[in-house]
Amino acid sequence: MIGKAWSGRFSKSTDKLVEQFTQSISFDYRLLEHDITGSIAHAKMLGKCGIISQEEVEKIVQGLEAILADARAGKVEFDPSAEDVHMNVERLLFEKIGEAAGKLHTARSRNDQVCLDIRLFLRQQISGILSSLVDLQSVILDKAQEHAESIMPGFTHLQHAQPITLGHLLMSWFWMLERDKARLASCAERVNVCPLGSGALAGTTLPIDRDFVARELGFDSISENSIDAVSDRDFAAEFAADCAILMTHLSRFSEEIIVWNTQEFGFIELDDSVATGSSLMPQKKNPDVAELIRGKCARVIGNTVNLLSMQKGLPLAYNRDLQEDKEPLFDTVDTVSGAVQAFALMLSTARFNVKRMRQAALQGFLTATDLAEHLVRQGVPFRTAHEQVGKLVAWCIENGKELANLSIEEIRRFAPNAAPSALQEITLDSSVNRRSCYGGTAPAEVRRQIEKARQILAETKDSQALEHT
Repeated sequence: MIGKAWSGRFSKSTDKLVEQFTQSISFDYRLLEHDITGSIAHAKMLGKCGIISQEEVEKIVQGLEAILADARAGKVEFDPSAEDVHMNVERLLFEKIGEAAGKLHTARSRNDQVCLDIRLFLRQQISGILSSLVDLQSVILDKAQEHAESIMPGFTHLQHAQPITLGHLLMSWFWMLERDKARLASCAERVNVCPLGSGALAGTTLPIDRDFVARELGFDSISENSIDAVSDRDFAAEFAADCAILMTHLSRFSEEIIVWNTQEFGFIELDDSVATGSSLMPQKKNPDVAELIRGKCARVIGNTVNLLSMQKGLPLAYNRDLQEDKEPLFDTVDTVSGAVQAFALMLSTARFNVKRMRQAALQGFLTATDLAEHLVRQGVPFRTAHEQVGKLVAWCIENGKELANLSIEEIRRFAPNAAPSALQEITLDSSVNRRSCYGGTAPAEVRRQIEKARQILAETKDSQALEHT
């Protein structure tokens, strides 16, 4: 193959500066395996439909498989003058099999070809991220099981609010990640649509079989409109947005770990293998994994904005602007994949200081609501009970007392309807154990959540196993 794919129309060669500015092989080389996979299916379809001979199909497929083997062995050198991964593959195929390589691009355009490659790439990457999320959820479940009865302060506004169990808090993160999985799985359904056969924008006059290609590549369906197919990047933006939500969850969890890891809290001890030190201060042990996840969240959010902004003013159908979808997409995949795995390692090796957590829960009047609800059971309107307990707390602050140390007589000074049982009901263990409503923090309820979650993970793993058979 001599010159550019479009060289017949032009009387001048491309300026080297323009060539460098417009090339994408420096990053879309990552699509090579998917490009070859799609090209093999396309070649087989051309042969099935009688557009090229079976002998040509065999030569093309063998050549493509040889290129893939060379790439996996690190023997492929890409040529920036060939612009992108598609033309580099075609150039390499010409070197392998000669003029028959020129028949591969029959009935397709780089416009539908690149859409196919990205969809194949994302389908694979979503599967990998989902698998990593299952691993992280398994770590969370094990930790939650271990700490189903470990009492700690629950916070709102970063102020002591009510006593909870550590297991209950950990399970809140499980359910967030479960929604992240559901979003990604739903996105995968919209990714799994075959665009090949749409051509540049209007389809082709040649007698192709789009369903054959879709079946060969494992797609659920084919695109309905050729203009939409080549210009659609909804699925990429949706994937990035789903990942932004996922990273936001990991960032929030990381923030908790960073705070808990301080000497002021002392709720968690990170393993030396996942922490770093200071180049100056010998005593330092820093939660860098958590901090970097928190920081990298901004990158993924930015990538989502990038993908949406890139599309917002594009007329139909394909425009070269769409080349800019790959770098933010690749960065999102790499960042999220690394963050999920690093977080799982950090959490699996962490140790929680349950004694320190319980001590902290004894401070800050965490069972004040329990006392108010005790008064409600004695027939006191809630607003009245709320006011009475509020005045009692103010008195405790002035006199250096905690609720757990009060006598029934002291409580009755502000809440005359309090029964002697109030003293037992405002202990930490009673507060936690009696919050047994569905979704509550009681250890028995936490264990119910864990059992349900383990069933969900087992079903997820079975489904993933079926996908790989």
